[in-house]
Amino acid sequence: MKNIKIKLLGISLFLFVMIFPSCTNDLNQVPDNGDSKSSEEFFKDPASYKQFLAKIYAGLATTGQQGPAGSPDVSGIDEGQSDYLRGYFYLQELTTDLAVIAWNDATIKDFHNQTWTTLDTFLNATYARFSFQVVNCNEFLRQTTDDKLTARGVDATLKTEIGYFRAEARFMRALTYWHLLDAYGGGSLVTEDSPVDFYYPDYATRTQLYNFVESELKAIIPLLKPAKTNEKYRADQGAAKMLLANLYMNSKVYVNANDGYDKAVPLLNDIIAAGYTIHNPTGRNGYQELFLADNDSNGAQNEFIFAVAIDGLNTQGYGATTFLTHAAVGGSMDKNAFGINGGWGGLRTTSAFVSKFPGTTSSANSSDTRGNFYKDGQNLEIKDLATFTDGYAVQKFRNLTSSGVAGSDKKGDFVDCDFPIFRLADAYLLYAECAARGAAGANMATAVTYVNALRTRAKTNTITQSELTLAFILDERARELHWELHRRTDLIRFGKFTGSSYLWPWKGGVASGAPTQSYRDLFPIPANALSANTKLKQNPGY
Repeated sequence: MKNIKIKLLGISLFLFVMIFPSCTNDLNQVPDNGDSKSSEEFFKDPASYKQFLAKIYAGLATTGQQGPAGSPDVSGIDEGQSDYLRGYFYLQELTTDLAVIAWNDATIKDFHNQTWTTLDTFLNATYARFSFQVVNCNEFLRQTTDDKLTARGVDATLKTEIGYFRAEARFMRALTYWHLLDAYGGGSLVTEDSPVDFYYPDYATRTQLYNFVESELKAIIPLLKPAKTNEKYRADQGAAKMLLANLYMNSKVYVNANDGYDKAVPLLNDIIAAGYTIHNPTGRNGYQELFLADNDSNGAQNEFIFAVAIDGLNTQGYGATTFLTHAAVGGSMDKNAFGINGGWGGLRTTSAFVSKFPGTTSSANSSDTRGNFYKDGQNLEIKDLATFTDGYAVQKFRNLTSSGVAGSDKKGDFVDCDFPIFRLADAYLLYAECAARGAAGANMATAVTYVNALRTRAKTNTITQSELTLAFILDERARELHWELHRRTDLIRFGKFTGSSYLWPWKGGVASGAPTQSYRDLFPIPANALSANTKLKQNPGY
């Protein structure tokens, strides 16, 4: 069992709703469970600062104050659907060639069809979840100023540690603002310096959000602990550099900047030199072990630059990897092979993704171990999105340890698989992309070495420098990073998400795939948020 425990925050958070009115609608934030106390009372305990920080980290994986259900952070939707990682998965993967879902929950199929509207329940819930996460980060920063710490008599040693906490809270806020600007474009920009009384935040453009995230990350990198020196699951300089590199990789899309790849290269070099290692143990399936119940201790953790702690006993909820494991199991699949008590019969993939693994047939998988599909009783082509047996199942996340033992929740409801936000393999592939795009400081020969390290682990053929094209890199990112919340952003960066240059099954709501409008490269600002704060501006096309 992982050494984590997320407790309730005793401090009352009612004020948070007041300072972020853009999500005070039917998806109300209700973070108080009747056990609130004043900030001064709460912070009498020196341990409360780390407890508050734990809540911020847990905001990526938990949905409320009482485990899987009860006192949710975001109401007006099934609590499991309000999970941060689950909601972002809908946006990043269900909208692409990598995932479809069989369920008929509200408008969920609109994601794969690329037919969502401003009234979409899931878009609204994810927007509210982002808002709630930012609110928690801001309040932590308000409560940990030097003046407040001095007034409370906090000693010098704890003050020093809280300095790291503050930098980490700013990182977590920057991460959420990156997700917001990537998915929704603009929105409200609220910080610890914003008024605490009720007001309507001004609209911040995508450029303003981009500039804020960039400046924050530059400011906090020297304030964070060096890469690989912080406590497990806490952000360090490696995580911040990886986030900044991702921001720069997409800066052409975000702010029409042409120097983003050049700026990303030195950050990626720093990350690659920081001591992370590609998990490839002799005689074992290193790739599969990245997504098992003991990926915090089987060696996979050495590849993770920043991961979300998931524990079957202490971070219970129906999102994150619990969702990714259960929802991908159905049909004739054996639940015991995944360490769970049953499948939810939802997630599969398209033939477009399967085709990226040469050698895959109806009876066998490719030699590439990353293409681990379940095909028994499954049809390759999807005639009906609502039929789980249409589309191959993806066997990526399993609630089993490397030795085959089920996770800590013996009922099999909740899993132990940590979720990697950033890992070294991603840094390798980003570097390769920079090299292929001719970025200053990126070397093609080095890039080939990085890519072949991943392909060697996957037990597939290595490539030559002439084969390292942008088209190859986009496909390789799909093979290596599928279902890890990158695909939509990647496709947009490569000009393949909307339009007709790349079609996949059921894109545009057509079985063979159809072009979609370019304005869908951004999601709409939810109608409820616009109603709550008329200063917000809708994205073009909606």
